[in-house]
Amino acid sequence: MDSRSDPVERGDDGDRDLYDVATWEERTSLDGLAVALYWLLTRSAKALLVLLAGVILLSIFASFGVGLIFDPAIAVLLALSTVPALGLAAYVYVSDVTTGEPLSLLVATFLLSVLTATFAAVLNGAARPLFEPLGFLGTILFFFVIVGPIEETVKLLAVRLYAYTDERFDAVIDGAVYGAIAGLGFAVIENLLYIARSVDIAELSLGLAALGAGDGIAALRALAGPGHVVYSAFAGYYLGLAKFNPENRGPIVIKGLVIAATIHALYNTLVGPVTAIASGLFGLPQVLALFGFVVVFQGAFGYVLLRKIWRYRDAYLATRNARGSGATGDGRGPEATPERDEFEE
Repeated sequence: MDSRSDPVERGDDGDRDLYDVATWEERTSLDGLAVALYWLLTRSAKALLVLLAGVILLSIFASFGVGLIFDPAIAVLLALSTVPALGLAAYVYVSDVTTGEPLSLLVATFLLSVLTATFAAVLNGAARPLFEPLGFLGTILFFFVIVGPIEETVKLLAVRLYAYTDERFDAVIDGAVYGAIAGLGFAVIENLLYIARSVDIAELSLGLAALGAGDGIAALRALAGPGHVVYSAFAGYYLGLAKFNPENRGPIVIKGLVIAATIHALYNTLVGPVTAIASGLFGLPQVLALFGFVVVFQGAFGYVLLRKIWRYRDAYLATRNARGSGATGDGRGPEATPERDEFEE
């Protein structure tokens, strides 16, 4: 008997009806009403959260002008700034050796991340003045206490709102996939807002000239984008681990968020000073020094993430092959052959 059950249930021999005493199930119309109200409240809470995020997003767009959404040159800059993050998210996606993730869940997670990113914009903006009087120390605290935890939480929220509850989220590795997609969505909307603040839409034109707009903002944002994918893929992986270890769900989710938020805050803290120092020491242009730092920093943590994904892949293949071999005892029976051949191709 589960130790978390009531003493009455643990001591019962099965002859007593313990409904509304130590156990519960839907029996009466009042029970049915309670179930319906719970369903309505949980669904409406999610709907209100998404609606609020949508309102905030529309208000942000309105502050830049409606032309921002439809301008082709802005779309080109945004696409250019998103390519590296998209490539990394795609690699995480194809690294999933279990069942392929449905397009509907991927798109929903992406869109929800675009929406939930607005909460980070509001909260970061509200908290920043509290840390500014502390100078450089305040900036570091702001990154570690506010920016990292909040941004990684809202990205994970995008996964938790929909994909996590779907039965097709059926493996730990799925968490990394949806986390990466959430990071991609966050990077897209963040890049769009940076581009909108940095360029004059009226002076933009399609073509190569757009690459230099806003002091090369597309290139700069392209360097920052993959980081969001890496951070949230870490948090997403642990969300997946939590789903299949419900007895330790809370600590596992917190562990993933701590890892993601710490790497995120560390990047924000180091990128400026290290880039300036490297530029001065080696006589490099700022953009080139920034590129070098991003490659080293994001590459190192990206490799750690991929090692985790590869470790899951190896364990999955090994256990699946072991199950196939166990079907006949020697691994050479007809039941085992198709699965083994599938992994050898």
